[in-house]
Amino acid sequence: MPVVSSDDRCPCTSGLTFGECCGPLLEGRRRAPTAQALMRSRFTAFAVGDREYLLATWHRRTRPDDLELDDEIDWYRLDVTETSGGGPFDDAGEVAFVAHHRIDGARRTMSEHSRFVRQNGRWYYVDALA
Repeated sequence: MPVVSSDDRCPCTSGLTFGECCGPLLEGRRRAPTAQALMRSRFTAFAVGDREYLLATWHRRTRPDDLELDDEIDWYRLDVTETSGGGPFDDAGEVAFVAHHRIDGARRTMSEHSRFVRQNGRWYYVDALA
């Protein structure tokens, strides 16, 4: 998994540096203010192999007992295509996205429309809509 420094561009492709964007969230120094920010930080966690962050930000009702990440997948770009709710004053939201990755030299994408809830001031990933 790639090592990302504070000055590197954030893997979530927000245009900010890792230290300005997802780094403080993954390090636990800041909470995601919106569902989209949580989605971006979770993509970054996949990109850097931070399974603990992924589990911690997954709603307890739908979270798996364990999570194995495939080290062969290179997550390199996130395109958020739609958001609904999920703002700083909402308790629920949805984020649709396309995650770009490489595996065995082939470029691929994964699309998802995800649901999020905020409980006690913290956003959690719930599940993917069918």
